[in-house]
Amino acid sequence: MIPTGEIRIAPSLLAADFGSLAEAVGHVAGSTSWLHVDVMDGHFVPNLTIGPPVVAALRRHTGSFFDCHLMMTNPGDYLQAFRDAGANLVTLHVEIGDTEELIAKARRVGLRVGLALNPDTPLAAVEPFLSSIDLLLVMTVFPGFGGQDFMSEMLPKIAQAQQMIAKRGLLVTIEVDGGIDKVTAGPCACAGARIFVAGHSVFGAARPWEAVEEIRAAIVGALDARPLDF
Repeated sequence: MIPTGEIRIAPSLLAADFGSLAEAVGHVAGSTSWLHVDVMDGHFVPNLTIGPPVVAALRRHTGSFFDCHLMMTNPGDYLQAFRDAGANLVTLHVEIGDTEELIAKARRVGLRVGLALNPDTPLAAVEPFLSSIDLLLVMTVFPGFGGQDFMSEMLPKIAQAQQMIAKRGLLVTIEVDGGIDKVTAGPCACAGARIFVAGHSVFGAARPWEAVEEIRAAIVGALDARPLDF
């Protein structure tokens, strides 16, 4: 299981220089043990990125935890390939359907499992599967492209998700992805998120490792202050 309550910053390789990914990984290796790998198929989302061969190539350069976000219409066909490439966790989108079967298949091949929902997908869509997953990814932008503005209207949804998880006594960690930086991460943490995917705010910085630490400091500061009301 993913340790609940611990803060994880997961730099998104979508915002890194694809011509020097191994170098980008090295830039943040001392600041975080997580990496977020955005896999887009051009069908579920209007963009194409990387697949298992790139994950396998990166695995040779790092022991980081690979958090692979599968924005695909047919992720079930690639779960074994991602596991063989070195993925630790795959996050599947509830919107594609066959959720129970896909979670079970990911477990069978030895992967930890997350479930994602888009901004316009209600929490009710993921509630039946919460006891079967490790991570719930609440998208704070519509997936497909990096550099989008954080959707603050997702904060109540994060809080509601945390309440739902706590009420059922589940060990599910909430992750947020989209427009996360040292300004937006704090409110997400106060709402209940503990894993923070940060792309441009990390790899767009002159010193990515310092950007990770600034986001972490902002989260800790927000949690030490009075929690926000939603």
